[in-house]
Amino acid sequence: MVGKQSFEEGASICKPPLFYGLNYKYWEAIMKILMESIDQGIWDSIENGPYIPKFKKNGYVIAKPLSQWTNDECKMAKLDCTTQNIIASALDTNEFFRISKCKTAKEMWDTLKAAHGNNEPKEAKSKSQARRKRRQNKKSLNLCFMARKEDDSSSVSSSNSSNFENYGQLLQAF
Repeated sequence: MVGKQSFEEGASICKPPLFYGLNYKYWEAIMKILMESIDQGIWDSIENGPYIPKFKKNGYVIAKPLSQWTNDECKMAKLDCTTQNIIASALDTNEFFRISKCKTAKEMWDTLKAAHGNNEPKEAKSKSQARRKRRQNKKSLNLCFMARKEDDSSSVSSSNSSNFENYGQLLQAF
């Protein structure tokens, strides 16, 4: 008999993953893929800000009045609104309120990145905390050994001192 293989449900290709404030790097990567799959201009609005149609007047570049926008310019400008909707739809309540005052998709994205972009995943944090704790233990052991040596090296019994002839052996035993 062939064993039954079960599969868990994966992420939706239509909905953004919900961000609760944890594992930002993963969420960021999935969001970028999702946005680019919808329209390349959506990700562009995050990288470069919203599209604002402009023209030259008297040697100055100024924003066009909305009434003068072409259909293509309207579509390009609307991408920022679409991007804002995608980002807002992918956030829990706490994260939404973090970006609720932002005016553009780029500003929303940059706000989330500033708040979470430098955070390590929990697993990486626990590994770095374990390394930090080992370093602290080695320092503590070193201080204890030095204090004991300075205090009275003759008080160490001959059997104990023969087991650990130098600090390196003591450290290895630890």
